[in-house]
Amino acid sequence: MTQKAKFILVGLAGLLAGAALTVNLSAIADKDAATALPVEELRAFTDVFARIKSDYVEPVEDKKLITEAINGMLTGLDPHSAYLDVEGFKDLQVGTQGEFGGLGIEVGMEDGFVKVISPIEDTPAFKAGVKPGDLIVKLDDTPVKGMTLNDAVKRMRGKPGSTIKLTIARKGVATPVVLTLTRAVIKIRSVKFTLVDPGYGYVRVTQFQEHTGELLAEALNKLYKENKAPLKGLILDLRNDPGGLLNGAVAVTAAFVKPDSLVVYTEGRTPDAKMRLTASREDYLRPMQADYMKSLPEGVKKVPMVVLVNSGSASASEIVAGALQDHKRAIIMGTRSFGKGSVQTILPIGNGTAIKLTTARYFTPNGRSIQAKGIEPDIVVEDPAMPESENGFGLREADLDRHLSNPNGGETTPEEKPDDIIKTVPTDKPDNNGEDKKPVPLKPGEVVSKNDFQMNQALNLLKGLQILQDR
Repeated sequence: MTQKAKFILVGLAGLLAGAALTVNLSAIADKDAATALPVEELRAFTDVFARIKSDYVEPVEDKKLITEAINGMLTGLDPHSAYLDVEGFKDLQVGTQGEFGGLGIEVGMEDGFVKVISPIEDTPAFKAGVKPGDLIVKLDDTPVKGMTLNDAVKRMRGKPGSTIKLTIARKGVATPVVLTLTRAVIKIRSVKFTLVDPGYGYVRVTQFQEHTGELLAEALNKLYKENKAPLKGLILDLRNDPGGLLNGAVAVTAAFVKPDSLVVYTEGRTPDAKMRLTASREDYLRPMQADYMKSLPEGVKKVPMVVLVNSGSASASEIVAGALQDHKRAIIMGTRSFGKGSVQTILPIGNGTAIKLTTARYFTPNGRSIQAKGIEPDIVVEDPAMPESENGFGLREADLDRHLSNPNGGETTPEEKPDDIIKTVPTDKPDNNGEDKKPVPLKPGEVVSKNDFQMNQALNLLKGLQILQDR
């Protein structure tokens, strides 16, 4: 498979509970067949295998022991490498289409418990109030402690319409939170949009999927048509977007930058892991696919933009934010992003199974590694209704066990900013007509709340830029 045809996984940490991430169906190539094997360690492995077979309290099938050994090899590497059994591999492939069954939670493992990275918008988990940073300690009446992440994810999956009880330990809450969720077939439309004010568009990308680029082009065309004039400003909302397909990130970036601009490059040990992806059709389209970018309205590549990010913005989201920031195409606003700067490749290994293996780190056009560091906003605006410093939801890559280091150093340390970048950190809750605004559930058909403080700050900034431009 050529570099141009690859679809690489750059989703957030862990597995999706009842969901699937994204896939590169490249076959395993022969890699350094002549590499010497550690004889003593292999002898120890076979001795342990034999002792379990002969002495363990109950008989154990060879298949189970070998499968668990493979799983242990991968999970011991980093938080993102994993073994995918037949069911897991099928679910992952389905997930690239944006439809899957289950609860809709992005999860990882911490201290033997399932840790919620982010609930996916419009899913049973999201609607039930599952929050980033929650520790799932029981599934129905079964303790999670001692389960592998794969085992826990399997338990959370199930037939649509069936229920499962989650017992959750939540920071700041003295007693366990018990939620009963009804599993569903989850269909995610990865792009949502609306005019938040005459002349000002809002686009939210919830996840990077196979058709995200097409949906973005469709959204931009509809916004311009609805506005009946060129937009004065555009907000691109990547908050709590866990990532997804790398080509989806390239497509979204390509909509706003000059053709052939560098979007991201990757560095790894193998030739296939070294890529330079640009805003060119061969890097975001499948072979023979029509180029939907040709239909974009005039002015899209110049309209003033603000990109919203937070600690739930990961991987593909960070690629987009980092590229737009490096090309000085948009102002990044919000809080520091998750910091997942590694690439996972899905490698089928026969019998319907596969491994998800970390194969590269990715870098922004200016050579910044986001790994365990994240994208630092140009303008820091914390959501006063949900301050990360108080609610403990600010889980990031650097908090995960066995995370890869940042090759540039300086993990989680804010980068130096040019003098012309202003950073503001609101310390008081906003007063809007004398009332503090708390987050409220979106109304049916509503894309973004009018009380969304960070969105309103982005809108105010764009209006201010428009006033300066008019002057």
